[in-house]
Amino acid sequence: MIRTILAVIYLALGILLVMPWLMLWSFLTGRADLMYRVAMRVVRTGVRIMGVRVRVEGTDNIPPGVCMFAANHVSNIDPLAFVPAIPRRVGLLVKSELFRVPILGKAMRMAGFVPVERENREAAAGSVDEALKYLKEGLSFAVYPEGTRSRDGRMLPFKKGAFLMAVRAKVPVVPVSIVGALDLMRKGEWAVRPGEVTIRFGPAVDASAYTVEQRAIFLARVEELVAAGLPEDQKPRK
Repeated sequence: MIRTILAVIYLALGILLVMPWLMLWSFLTGRADLMYRVAMRVVRTGVRIMGVRVRVEGTDNIPPGVCMFAANHVSNIDPLAFVPAIPRRVGLLVKSELFRVPILGKAMRMAGFVPVERENREAAAGSVDEALKYLKEGLSFAVYPEGTRSRDGRMLPFKKGAFLMAVRAKVPVVPVSIVGALDLMRKGEWAVRPGEVTIRFGPAVDASAYTVEQRAIFLARVEELVAAGLPEDQKPRK
């Protein structure tokens, strides 16, 4: 618990004291790359303060150029371990509530993060369209195709929205298996237990090989690859 409190204080100070200057730099230069890189370093340090070790496997599976990273989702610790492990800048679909946080919300907007209101289907569709625009402009994206966190750690069925986006943008999708995060922070908890999370990048699937009508086949292939990188107790129920 003490480690979590220290990490929260550290991250809050980073947002309050460092982020405004990086936002100003991004505004003046028209580029958010420096802000993003510094933010990822701050997050990595915060994760270490929590006592979480992040092991990364399979980065050689990541293709050059724009792509989408599709991962399973079991814990709030997932994005803190997963996103900094991606060796390039990415955009994210993020719960709209986080965009109400002063400074952080504006910084996420500048970095190409997209707010999502999951309860509003029309607004959620608009978020997908906005993310698609960023993809076509050259910004890679990280998504959680399950749409929500799994309570028991077992992968849930994937939803089609992200795969429709990938097919329309004609970008490869990298399956990502996140292992061990549930043991560190379960749904409904706020304190993080020390331990290890493994981020496993699988072989990319080329979306350009599929049509919009074939998106279910495309989804099934990525779903299969994400599941293949998970231990038995995290694989989908049959």
